[in-house]
Amino acid sequence: RGPAKVMIDWPNVTASSNQELGLKPEELQKSKCVLGFIPVIYYSILLCIGVPVNILTAVALCRLASRTKKALYYYLLAVTASDILSQLFIIFVGFLLETAVFHRDVPTLLLHSVSVAEFAANHASIWSTVPLTVDRYVALCHPLLHRQISYPARARKIIAVVLAVSIASGVPFFWWSDMWRDSHSPTALDGVLIWTHVTIIYFLPCSIFLVLNSLIIHTLRVRQREQLGKTTAMLLAITSVFSVLWAPRTIVVIYHLYVSTVHQDWRIHLAYDLSNMLAMLNTAVNFFLYCFVSKPFRSAVRDQQVPTNASISSLYSGNSKRFQRDFTPLSPHGARKPS
Repeated sequence: RGPAKVMIDWPNVTASSNQELGLKPEELQKSKCVLGFIPVIYYSILLCIGVPVNILTAVALCRLASRTKKALYYYLLAVTASDILSQLFIIFVGFLLETAVFHRDVPTLLLHSVSVAEFAANHASIWSTVPLTVDRYVALCHPLLHRQISYPARARKIIAVVLAVSIASGVPFFWWSDMWRDSHSPTALDGVLIWTHVTIIYFLPCSIFLVLNSLIIHTLRVRQREQLGKTTAMLLAITSVFSVLWAPRTIVVIYHLYVSTVHQDWRIHLAYDLSNMLAMLNTAVNFFLYCFVSKPFRSAVRDQQVPTNASISSLYSGNSKRFQRDFTPLSPHGARKPS
């Protein structure tokens, strides 16, 4: 889930800068955003749905983690927390505030600093799934070893390392170029950053997912007696949805680097906008995958609703009794006779 911001057709090249750069008229032709305000509406809806859903997911996973003491739920909780950060930094700050509201008319230092936060949250969201995959592989293929090395304290340490590395890996993207506004062709630095980006967020994690998931499925087939468990099915669903939703953006970014830029070709602009919208969808779908696959998760979600309903019913019942006690008139037998 990466820094994905869709640009609306704001003017971005001045006449003076054009003359200074010595660009040709055809090079100055900015691609149009054919989607108009659709991305603004889409990201607003995604944010309004995704953040509450992820908060609900985090509360449910916290209950399951404290109840079961399983490392699995700590890894899922890390993924959820990273998704929330991605939604806040990439969608809310990066797109809705910087782009749609301020039209990116903010200090350059702030723009680049936000880019660092976006990439760091993006990397944390993706790489939090890697230790989850490793944990499931060890649990199914080496169960005795899993009992020795998989416990909450170790999971928390691994998550802390992943978060620290993700923050550090976001620093080089302080120099990430604005694909929509930069009229020049990608430079050598842009090429290095783009390939580093697609390797970190797609090629490397997807390779790990492919290898470990293949080993898990092969092990289950060899044993034959064991069926695909709910936890393993949930893992396969998470990694498969990620691979599908992020593939278009990875392809478009590489195409932008070598063939035609987003700034010059409206078709690449459109493809980039749509691929970013798909990639950001991945930050809001895990709740529904968990509900569909995991019965303990569904129970934890229901448990959050039952106490609330019970407290409301109790409050209503108490108020009703108090109302009846205060306002019910005295019966003739209970009334005191005047002396």
